Amino acid sequence: MKFADKVALVTGGASGIGLATVRSLAELGADVLLADVNAEAGERAAAAIRADGGKAEFIGLDVTDKASIAACRDRVLGGRGRLDVLANVAGWGHIQPFVDNDDAFIAKVINLNLLGVIELTRAFFPAMIAAKSGKIVNVASDAGRVGSLGESVYSAAKGGVIAFTKSLAREGARHGINVNCVCPGPTDTPLLKSEPEKFLDAFLKAIPMRRFGKPSEVADAVVFFASNRADYVTGQVLSVNGGITMVG
Repeated sequence: MKFADKVALVTGGASGIGLATVRSLAELGADVLLADVNAEAGERAAAAIRADGGKAEFIGLDVTDKASIAACRDRVLGGRGRLDVLANVAGWGHIQPFVDNDDAFIAKVINLNLLGVIELTRAFFPAMIAAKSGKIVNVASDAGRVGSLGESVYSAAKGGVIAFTKSLAREGARHGINVNCVCPGPTDTPLLKSEPEKFLDAFLKAIPMRRFGKPSEVADAVVFFASNRADYVTGQVLSVNGGITMVG
């Protein structure tokens, strides 16, 4: 895979799947912009990558805030002049019965998981059109493909990301822009570990491989879609889930 001289922006890059993606892209030679709302963790992660010889810079970003998105766009395009790879990894969810979802919870889930992806992509899409190239990789969830008990609004938001991916892929193809989607199953991240033990046990029993995914395993799929090896792949959805779902 060729990432030398490529500029990549990864949201949610300070932890979990986002951090694993940042590390993989940096190891392959990309100039990685690590975007996250957690400045302390983000700066620490970027410094560690630079210490290992990679290229990484932290950018503070709240994907639910349009001013923050605009500032991120201006900093990236002003400093680098272009964006070759956009990986929309940032997301959040919590298992909770739908009847217990209040307005604030619903707004947070939709804003973080769906509208944030749409707004950030909209911020960079014109520059990719002008460059006649670009790779956009959206991280959704298997919950968006088949539904998930206790995650109704999260599933709806992630399903929206999948539909957005497919539609934007059709629009971007004529401009040399590839848009694809990775759907992780239960993955060993801080977010998963925050759920009650009974839910984690239930997930494990449902996974044919009997283990949670590693963030690096999901990152491998993101990096593939972002690479030159996926130049003829667009509008596709790939589940990385240990077999918990097998969608045709």
